[in-house]
Amino acid sequence: MYFYAARQPILDREKKLVGYELLFRDGVDNVFPDIDGDEATSRLIEGSQFNFGLEDLTNNKPAYINFTLETLQKGYPTLLGKEQVVVEILETIQPGKRLLALVKDLKNKGYTLALDDYIHQPVWRHFYPFIDIIKIDFLTCDVQTIKQIIEEIKPHSHIKLLAEKVETYEKYQLALELGFSYFQGFFFSKPEMVQSKALPPSQMALAELLYETSSVELNLKKITNVFERDVTLSYKLLRYSNSAAFKRRAEISTIKQALVVLGAQEIKKFLSLLFASQVAADKPAELIRLSLTRARFTELLAINHNQLKDTGMAFLTGMMSLMDAILDETMEGVMNKLPLSNDIKVALVEEQGILAQYLRLVKLYEQANWQGANAIKDELGLAAEEVPDSYHEALSWANEQMKVLGE
Repeated sequence: MYFYAARQPILDREKKLVGYELLFRDGVDNVFPDIDGDEATSRLIEGSQFNFGLEDLTNNKPAYINFTLETLQKGYPTLLGKEQVVVEILETIQPGKRLLALVKDLKNKGYTLALDDYIHQPVWRHFYPFIDIIKIDFLTCDVQTIKQIIEEIKPHSHIKLLAEKVETYEKYQLALELGFSYFQGFFFSKPEMVQSKALPPSQMALAELLYETSSVELNLKKITNVFERDVTLSYKLLRYSNSAAFKRRAEISTIKQALVVLGAQEIKKFLSLLFASQVAADKPAELIRLSLTRARFTELLAINHNQLKDTGMAFLTGMMSLMDAILDETMEGVMNKLPLSNDIKVALVEEQGILAQYLRLVKLYEQANWQGANAIKDELGLAAEEVPDSYHEALSWANEQMKVLGE
């Protein structure tokens, strides 16, 4: 049996990662509307106990997990450590004495509790002393209603507000102004503003290196010369080639040797990783982590699909897919600045071609849109297990790369 789960990051006011909401379904062929909420939570807890460690999906941050009344009554939250989980009480549960007793018990045991997709009812006031977080859906809740909720919880200053489904930078700004502490959604995948941002010389050198490595056959001499002219690039190359991911048989004594040790595919990964991390220096680390996950996920889909001569193109497409958010510019404007292959530009700007299909599948998986992901999986002819396996491998790989970057 394969385990299907995706995650969505939760950030604080400084755009630092505080946790992930885990989204579970019983396979891409059995989409959420056909799955009982109790079973979904049960499978997620079971998976975390027997199939994988929660830390693989959450990078040692708390996992925000939905719990139904039945799974709360069965004590499922206590199967996880209180530092591992934020217990989300589903909006479908009716507030009453039975739920209040369960909430008090979990609070006494030290668990963090959240009300999911909160819709105000006077009876919830009895729960406020024990609730840590209230999640408000910014797609369905208007500003006046949000202000009413804020007024209701004023006497309970310990309660933090989490804005979910924050899809645009404008919504993020609104949530900030209203005093929200946490944010969930894809607001950081959209440009904050449309402007022209020039790339510094070092970043332009990296962009040129990306172009040099976009062909199947590498010009090793030209690439070596670029590295040898930049001490910072050389240092980072040597550090990367010396990471635990590579088992070296001999000491590296030259830049050329380091490049040879890495090989063409790893050089491409290293350069796209380095470029994204440099241009995103003032952006949330999670934005880089998501770029890395997309890059590896897209590459693995391409490897399994076996239709591209160079799967490194898929990696670079995934890596560049958030560059509009990183540079605060439209994707078309970003692509005009970077000397990337036309296939990659068409995929990112026009959303056409096989690379665009891989990326579309990746995005649907991130959003836990299993039905849409399943349709593309079938269209590509991928085996059912290849998608979740690739996603989990991509998460682990991205975590390792973030350690190399020092994030």
